[in-house]
Amino acid sequence: MGKSLRVAYGEALIKLGKENEKVVVLDADLAHATQTAMFQAEYPDRHFNLGIAEADMVCAAVGFAHTGFIPFASTFALFGAGHAYEQIRNSVCYTNCNVKFGFSHSGLSVGEDGGSHQSIEDIALMRVLPHMTILVPCDPAETEKAVFAAAKIDGPVYIRVARPVCEDITTADTPFIPGKANVMKEGSDVCLIACGLMVPVALKAAEELESQGISTAVVNMHTIKPIDEDVILKMNENCKAIVTVEEHSIIGGLGSAVSEVLAGHNGAKFARVGIQDKFGKSGKPDQLFEAYGLTAENVAATAKGLL
Repeated sequence: MGKSLRVAYGEALIKLGKENEKVVVLDADLAHATQTAMFQAEYPDRHFNLGIAEADMVCAAVGFAHTGFIPFASTFALFGAGHAYEQIRNSVCYTNCNVKFGFSHSGLSVGEDGGSHQSIEDIALMRVLPHMTILVPCDPAETEKAVFAAAKIDGPVYIRVARPVCEDITTADTPFIPGKANVMKEGSDVCLIACGLMVPVALKAAEELESQGISTAVVNMHTIKPIDEDVILKMNENCKAIVTVEEHSIIGGLGSAVSEVLAGHNGAKFARVGIQDKFGKSGKPDQLFEAYGLTAENVAATAKGLL
């Protein structure tokens, strides 16, 4: 049975907290939604609810970091990346402060909460900030690895956590090195570069393309910043086309990051599958993915169109 990435996040915090007593967790009155309530139950003296005050939560996390703790601050992606942006910029990133952000309910997959709560620009907001590392795990196993990796990084880290239940497509033995993408499948005609919940979509699209005789590589770009330039340039040389796939605006996210690496390099044709400069709307996640083209069929069609 699969589990939600937010559940995996909460469970990983408990494991990390057991190993490292310097880990503290902060939340902005959403501990049961972000699943940090699990950490609260296990370590009540190391969990702090700052109430509906995201900016205060970030500033309190800065205080913990400056006194030697490793704070993980959690809320919804829209509230954290949006409402507390100035504090993340000036109090955390400007000083290269050792604060970790685990923001859940990211992307269209928040579903029925609608466009007001669907954070489709959070990666772009975090990516533009100096010193920030951005991790976008694709499944529960990778979410746990992202939490442990974040704790080892000296500086700000954003972990993008999704709401839906999903199956593991990686294993405990799958490497997770920040800044080093995982090639899930080799291929020579087209390369699909995906992150987060779109990695299984890319793998499904690859199956469809392979069935039509199109050799397809799939890259899990679990780290958006620092981006793995080496794997992007290698795929640019080896393949005829590259398609990025993300549950985020095509502006400022994975697609933008890959295109910035490719700029000035001749080679593969390039396209971005993602949210096409629109806001989200209310609906079940699967319905929204269909409506916004975040499907294996659309990814495959986009790749074929390039070829």
